[in-house]
Amino acid sequence: MKRIRSIVRGVGSYLPKRRVTNYDLEKLVETSHDWIVQRTGIEARHIAADDETTSVLGIRAAEAALADAGLTVADIDLIVCATSTPDYTFPSTATLIQAGLGMHHGAAFDLQAVCTGFVYAVATADKFLMSGSHKRALVIGAETFSRILDWQDRTTCVLFGDGAGAIVLEAQEGEGTSADRGVLTSQLRSDGRYRDKLYVNGGPGSTKTTGVLKMEGREVFRFAVGSVTDVVQDAFDATGITAEELDWFVPHQANRRIITASADKLGIAQEKVVITVDRHGNTSAASIPLALDVACKDGRIKKGDLVMIEAIGGGFTWGSALIRW
Repeated sequence: MKRIRSIVRGVGSYLPKRRVTNYDLEKLVETSHDWIVQRTGIEARHIAADDETTSVLGIRAAEAALADAGLTVADIDLIVCATSTPDYTFPSTATLIQAGLGMHHGAAFDLQAVCTGFVYAVATADKFLMSGSHKRALVIGAETFSRILDWQDRTTCVLFGDGAGAIVLEAQEGEGTSADRGVLTSQLRSDGRYRDKLYVNGGPGSTKTTGVLKMEGREVFRFAVGSVTDVVQDAFDATGITAEELDWFVPHQANRRIITASADKLGIAQEKVVITVDRHGNTSAASIPLALDVACKDGRIKKGDLVMIEAIGGGFTWGSALIRW
């Protein structure tokens, strides 16, 4: 039976110019390049300038995605921005991006699922396009996590970076089989009992402050490896596709050891895993679209490839989406 699919028309990203290496951080906190690489795989990250807000990064990534798609803002009728570091409590960062792009029609809103935000945003935009209410969506992950870090906490400040990535999704009719291009399935989960494992200790409704990021690294690692595999396996089960048929695995870029362990547990060959955490650090909701852009630009991801994205974030939230490019 024919059905509407959300196909990827374009992808783009933006990174701030300032690049901070592990050696730079050695001068700031008691840490070392070797220690950071051994435990996380991170070698460098980008940090936004004072005038580079989350919306500024998102605008740049959106412009790149539109150019890659050969489209203009006139062709877009929906913007979904995944972020945990909005410019303001309100209005939404998505509406600021909308205005910055010169777009005065359609709908724009933010979505907050921390590091799983981009997966949630893809799933949400897909539902809008499948319903027939909208035709094309900009799906953006944009973060300035450097603004919510305690730069004296060596256990967290070495992990995160700033950046933005975006894709353009377009509604097209498919045959209703796993051979279709587009989003084939999405699997989303959450469990609020784990709030204190990864959170920001502030907010307008509680402390009236922004707060800083707090994390129990070992607990997050343990939960991540155990949980993300279920949503990936559920995606395989929903489509009848196997790990062997997958062309590319593009996970949230938080920790190389988590990525490697998850791929091994799922039976996904390491040569199919896209890793950018070494150069970007953990950019939360921006990490997957940043990695997608890298893998598209260097020629790895091609039209027709089966691409699995997955992530876990504070809450906990976690999810996956299987996309035929």
